[in-house]
Amino acid sequence: MNSVGIDISKGRSTIAVMRPFGEVVISPFEVRHTGSELSKLAKQLKSLDGETRVVMEATGNYHASVAKLLHNAGLYVSVINAKLVHGYGNNELRRVKTDRKDAVKLANYGLDRWLTLPRYIPEEDTRLLLKNCYRQYRQYSKVQTVLKNNLISLLDTVFPNANRLFSSPIRGDGSEKWVDFVAEFWHCRCASEKSERAFTSKYLRWCRKHGYNFREAKAHTIYAEASGHIGVMPKSETTKLLVEQAVAQLRATSTALAALKQEMQSLASVLPEYPVVMDMFDVGPTLGPQLIAEIGDVRRFYSKKALVAYAGLDAPPNDSGDVTGRHKSMSKIGASSLRRTLFLVMSVYLQTAPLDEPVCQFMDRKRAEGKPYRVYMMAFANKFLRIYYATVKAYLESLEHTV
Repeated sequence: MNSVGIDISKGRSTIAVMRPFGEVVISPFEVRHTGSELSKLAKQLKSLDGETRVVMEATGNYHASVAKLLHNAGLYVSVINAKLVHGYGNNELRRVKTDRKDAVKLANYGLDRWLTLPRYIPEEDTRLLLKNCYRQYRQYSKVQTVLKNNLISLLDTVFPNANRLFSSPIRGDGSEKWVDFVAEFWHCRCASEKSERAFTSKYLRWCRKHGYNFREAKAHTIYAEASGHIGVMPKSETTKLLVEQAVAQLRATSTALAALKQEMQSLASVLPEYPVVMDMFDVGPTLGPQLIAEIGDVRRFYSKKALVAYAGLDAPPNDSGDVTGRHKSMSKIGASSLRRTLFLVMSVYLQTAPLDEPVCQFMDRKRAEGKPYRVYMMAFANKFLRIYYATVKAYLESLEHTV
């Protein structure tokens, strides 16, 4: 048996091949992440006598190309969580950390865990695209929050409370009424220096141009708000440039978010579990694709407990001797983005609070027990995940039997 340890870096990897009892088959060497060199590596590994298994750490996106090429070449590839390997073999006082040592360490780990090494299976293209779309969606959401706060802060010096004048929902293309408004009326004097009748007429034309509903009472409210403020920054071309640039950046980010949301919905709709996920209570067109993206194919988890552990919501035992740990916290060793999505789903449950929903009934029992907010919210998420696993897996298995 040959255990191949691959220490992944950006653009290159270090490979070591070991056999039991410390036999070195191939001394550590480097390979660049090019098609020709990786194909040559796959051919070399397949020529070794005996069964060969490849072990590497999950390192973001760096390992993906290597794992996929070796898997497609017919090799047994195992991608291990870096936390499992981190403390392995650290029984020396002198700590040595090099790529060559790490490759040997991974090879020895593979020998020790030979029978339990999980086999790497590449994700389907649709699921891979959906997950990466969601990753980008999360990043753009953070940027949008920063840009919104920046624009509101800027408006506090030129048109205070302009963002609070409108309560219209966000449009499908990501545009918002208050953002479009301040792009036109970028200073309070843009409204107040006109007569109320002239501003109302201009506001009417603006609403028609952008497709918003016009109400004369709203025009009077805006005019009164603008007349009651004094802009800290003067009404000048520089001030206009600052507001216009802030609006342009926010609009670009909102447009990108709307496009990503639509693409996520399109990708999720072709996956087999989409109908049953969308039928779950309070899982709409936004949170549904996010859940599917983060969880992936539930059949890759051997049980509902494995899915809960993957989300980092499990509470490992904490016993010692005669002492039994009662206050156990969740591990948080898992997909933090999945926990975030679950928290959003739970927030929707709290807002609607359906009495006949099993998950909400469970939450009410926890709240009746006096559990703190975060405790019952995560217990709530744990219960939801178990129901999700059972429901989706049963549906997918029924589809397989039908086929």
